Amino acid sequence: MVIGVTPFQQNCSLIWDPQTMRGAVVDPGGDVDRIQAAIQKQGVKVEKIVLTHGHIDHVGGAADLAAALDVDVEGPHEADRPLIERVADQAVQFGIEGAKPVTPDRWIAEGETLEIAGRTFDVLHCPGHSPGHLVYIDKELRFALSGDVLFAGSIGRTDLPGGDHATLIKSIKEKLLPLGDDISFLPGHGQASTFGHERETNPFLT
Repeated sequence: MVIGVTPFQQNCSLIWDPQTMRGAVVDPGGDVDRIQAAIQKQGVKVEKIVLTHGHIDHVGGAADLAAALDVDVEGPHEADRPLIERVADQAVQFGIEGAKPVTPDRWIAEGETLEIAGRTFDVLHCPGHSPGHLVYIDKELRFALSGDVLFAGSIGRTDLPGGDHATLIKSIKEKLLPLGDDISFLPGHGQASTFGHERETNPFLT
C-alpha cells in the first residue's frame, strides 16, 4: 500500500503479510498522522521502519513514527549519516515542517539481508542520488523497493549534496538492470514499473 507524503508526494509504503498482518513502513518522510491512520485502517502490526536513504522526504517522519509505534529503524547505508544529521537544515531548505533527524538502530550494508513482513530482501548499495542509498530486492517475488535511484521514465536527482550522475547511472546499469527485465519496482515517487521497461524506454538509460 502506497501512502503519498510530504509536498514531494513521496511514496511511503506499508507492506504486510496478509496471513500474519505483520509488516513494515518504508520511507515515512512525513505526514505521520496519515501513515498511522493507514496502519490502523489496515490492521497491520508494524514491526520496523525501513529507510532507503537519508533525504528529508524519506526520513523526516521516521523519528516520530518509531516513537509512536515503539519499533526500530533499519537502513540506510551509513554513508548517508551526514544527510540524516542535517534533516533540520533540509527542512528549512525545502519548507517541510515537523521533520526530525532519526538515529537508525541498524545501518545496513550491501550483502546483508533485510526482513520485511516475513520476506527476505537482498540489499544493494546504489549510490548516485545519495551516497548511502540502498535498494531492497525480493528475488523470489521479483520485486524491488528502489527509492530514488530509478523511476518510471526517469532517474533520481543528482544535483543535491552527495549526488553524482555518473555514479547513479553506474548503479542502475551494473546493479539493478542485470537482475532481470521481469523485476517490478516501486520507486520513491511516481508509478511502479519494471527494469525491462526502463531499460528499453527510459531516456536516461537508452
